[in-house]
Amino acid sequence: MNTLLTQVPPLRAIPVHPAALRLLDQVTADPAAPLRLAVVAPGGYGKSVLLAALDRVYRAAGVDALLVDDADRLAPDQLEELLTGADGPIVVAHRPAAVSASWTLLQLGPLGAEDVARLISAVTGSPADPAAAAELHARSGGVPRLAERDLLGRLEDFRPELDELDDDVLRYLVAAEAGAGRNLDLLCALLDRGPEQLPAIVDAARATGLLGPDDALLPLAAAAVRDFGPPARRLTTVQRLVELQLANGLPVLDLARALLGTGSSGASAAAAFAAAAAEALPSDARLAARLFEAAAEAGDRSSAVTAGWARATALSGDLDTALRLGDGMLGAADPETRAAGAAIAATVLAHRGELARSAELYHWASRSIDTMAAGGDGLGAGVSGGTGLPAGAGLAGGGRFPAGTGLSGTGAWAGADAFAAIALVGTGDLDGARRLLDSPAPGVAPTLFAGAATRMARGIADSVSGCATETLSTLLGAAAMLEPALGGTLLPDSPAALAALAALHTGELALAEPVLTRALDGGIGGDLLSVRHRLLLGWVAMTAGDLATAAEHRDAVAGLSLEARDELFFATLELGLARRASDLVGLQRSWHRAYQASMRQQTDLFTLLPLGELAIAAARTGAFAKISGQLERAHALLARLGEPPLWTVSLVWHELHAAITLEDADAAEAHLATLATHAHCGRYPHALATAARCWLSVLGGTFAPDTITTAAAEMHDLGLRWDAARLAGQAAIRTSDRKAMVQLLEAARQFQGTAARREQGTAETAAAGTGLAALSERELEVARLVVEGLTYKQAGSKLFISGKTVEHHMARIRGKLGAADRRELLATLRELLSRPDAP
Repeated sequence: MNTLLTQVPPLRAIPVHPAALRLLDQVTADPAAPLRLAVVAPGGYGKSVLLAALDRVYRAAGVDALLVDDADRLAPDQLEELLTGADGPIVVAHRPAAVSASWTLLQLGPLGAEDVARLISAVTGSPADPAAAAELHARSGGVPRLAERDLLGRLEDFRPELDELDDDVLRYLVAAEAGAGRNLDLLCALLDRGPEQLPAIVDAARATGLLGPDDALLPLAAAAVRDFGPPARRLTTVQRLVELQLANGLPVLDLARALLGTGSSGASAAAAFAAAAAEALPSDARLAARLFEAAAEAGDRSSAVTAGWARATALSGDLDTALRLGDGMLGAADPETRAAGAAIAATVLAHRGELARSAELYHWASRSIDTMAAGGDGLGAGVSGGTGLPAGAGLAGGGRFPAGTGLSGTGAWAGADAFAAIALVGTGDLDGARRLLDSPAPGVAPTLFAGAATRMARGIADSVSGCATETLSTLLGAAAMLEPALGGTLLPDSPAALAALAALHTGELALAEPVLTRALDGGIGGDLLSVRHRLLLGWVAMTAGDLATAAEHRDAVAGLSLEARDELFFATLELGLARRASDLVGLQRSWHRAYQASMRQQTDLFTLLPLGELAIAAARTGAFAKISGQLERAHALLARLGEPPLWTVSLVWHELHAAITLEDADAAEAHLATLATHAHCGRYPHALATAARCWLSVLGGTFAPDTITTAAAEMHDLGLRWDAARLAGQAAIRTSDRKAMVQLLEAARQFQGTAARREQGTAETAAAGTGLAALSERELEVARLVVEGLTYKQAGSKLFISGKTVEHHMARIRGKLGAADRRELLATLRELLSRPDAP
């Protein structure tokens, strides 16, 4: 019986079907009128509430009426006996059934959204929020009982009602909740009924009021069946559905998902979980990991399940579990499992910044394939044991790992040689990388994945040869080639990430952003690589001077537990944003995290950008000596590779700015010489070399404004808007020519472009608005001269005021900027005046 019936409210105080209100008005006007009425609706549509209201009307009028609720529970002869001899009005309420033509029929339908709003008000005593009413209407389908029980938090009231259902009806509802309600063949097999018998069961299910117009379970009804249906009967039904699906080779993901957390075990449950995990892996690694784990707990400890579990946990970002499982596979009896374990462990180590060890394990996995293809044990030289697979039992056919686990012949190790080669180049061993690429392991099918991985590796190898003019094109091609073939594939790095790094090192920012966006939107590499793609997008935006967008990308991964490589890129992204925003407090705070991240990451070719940003910050925070060893290792790495221009110029450009900050003229000249050496290799290195020369001339006080403007314009055209604006801005505050100052400041503002966008409330706005904006024009003039290094007396001579007056101006400036001492004041002014948008 409906709770509202027990409360017996006035019928008009609660929402009911309009036809019920009309009936009530008719009975109230003439209670003695003859009436033979059948109120028909599924359960929960308000039949009992209507009967209660009619009962009050008839009692008040003194009319002897017969009101029968739940008439469908009576046998026909019982109902006939009950009705025989009744002289007054008769109202019979029942669930859908055939009605005699001599009776008036009143069918109740679901409530509308406005009626649900009235129901919310009636139950809660407060006006209903329209959005909340619409949401409840969608979840309940307008069925009063569902909506009311949800409002009262009493869906458990369905428990006894579901317990009492006919077994066939309950199994049908469970099947519908599990997603099998429209599969007639499956339902017939489950219920052991012929197709002609199904309609009666479906009609009985409709009568429960839990199905919508399309015969699908309403959302709240699905929750009730799932959470409050008889557990044993539900579990038995779902397991039987899974067995039927598996027997027919059909998808089982939705069904197996319903078994999670039920404690199901045994061969059929394990098989269902494993098959479902393979289905989930390409699109939902986290769910796949849960399903593989469930398969193992259900009793399947096979190598395929273990390897699938390891791969899924890695894709979802749980590298601790992945490494534990992968490392355990290295001691397996069969070589195929050992190779898969080596590939998984190698991938994890690559993400943790251990490229040398990663290359070793990838190579080991690759040689295992070689040995298996030749009929050996797959262990490689110096290792005993093995299974002695017969000749020809290679991996072209997919091995023992089922399709969908990502561990068949192409998924686990087809790219082992390529990934090892990339890692070797990253650690400075070009010869070793070329040997691998020139003698690939046999037995691997020439799939799209294998071909694209090799193309990616060759692109990285070529990037350290000569001017590497084709590198970016090769890597972009590999990214495009791999995009349709990567679902659920575990990668040490994505072609999109490597292409973006190459683009960042060559000033091709317009090419980096779209390839990363496609990889992020396509879920390439799972959750694990989505963080890397997001961080690199932040780096691209920061390099282009779009600090607001860069901060958005940073914030999207803030708070996540990051692996060593991602932690380094995140921390140095924060460092770079603080530096560009002239946020001295943020710079100091970010420096410690970035430095710690750099100490946990081995120096390699693919982390030179963060190292360069770290070098500038170290110079500004007085900690440059701390990273000198890392810079030495980086240059030793580049020297082993022949000082490749593509990877060298960006690091040297950053080191140049660190030297400028440290006022180390000799180091700055040496860096300029290095940039000039590589200037012939393209527009980007030429622009950096020219800009470096301009920087030194600006600091020396001998420069031509037109030369500065031209060099800055070239950088702006390459997308380096912030750097272009800063060069022009620094030249402006260092010239004594008023006309040149105006020209350079205007150029700085123009070059800044999108870098000028600021979010309200950010540190940048505070630094610019409350800082320089608080100074008078004379105070700005004094500040510029003092920052240039002039004494108070020299500054006063230029401004035709006394040195004492300059000192008074500086005291007022210090008070306005809140600097603690002269050193902090000069540092703050230097930062603020270096901003391209400084007045």
